[in-house]
Amino acid sequence: MGQQRTDTVARIEACGIVAVIRIQDPSKLRAVVGALAAGGVRALEVTMSVPHAIALIAEIAPTLPEDVILGAGTVVDPDTARAAIDAGARYIVGPVFRPEVIAACHERDVAVMPGCFSPTEILSAWEAGADMVKVFPATALGPTYIRDVLAPLPQVKLMPTGGVSLENAGDWIRAGSAAIGVGSAMVEARLVASGDFAAIALRAARFVEAVRAARERQS
Repeated sequence: MGQQRTDTVARIEACGIVAVIRIQDPSKLRAVVGALAAGGVRALEVTMSVPHAIALIAEIAPTLPEDVILGAGTVVDPDTARAAIDAGARYIVGPVFRPEVIAACHERDVAVMPGCFSPTEILSAWEAGADMVKVFPATALGPTYIRDVLAPLPQVKLMPTGGVSLENAGDWIRAGSAAIGVGSAMVEARLVASGDFAAIALRAARFVEAVRAARERQS
């Protein structure tokens, strides 16, 4: 693994949270990013469903503090991965496992997190070079699934996404997740629509605290 990939994975694990930003009004992206960073989340994922996502990544990535890393999500093909990386994305997240996306990211020494559901998919993605595996959709699985998968596959880094809430964030971490992916529970559509970015920052801070507290209880 290249130094940049190693550093990115270490940063994501250190915070333990990837904030998934899936909004419809691109004019509010910068304010959302600022709120999440103010709340202490250090890994932010702009999904390709955000209008003009690539251009926005190119605009925002250079302006972020050094300790905040911007990634691209909902990436399902290598051309999109390369475009996002060229725009400044430091990591790539996908909803599905595509070996060609992993290869495209590793050409540029960029970390990649494909989406997988079954243990077979998870191991296949890991053996194909995934830097972390996004367990998606985790909504129907629950934290015990993470513990069950890690029992025979302890080497795999897992990031459940979908169904992660403030109430269960600690459970996912205690089950062994390297990080959690949090979308609407942190970046809620009504808060974005009303411009209540202070509330988004507060939610981010609460998630950061939940992860910290869960890890303290593990040690």
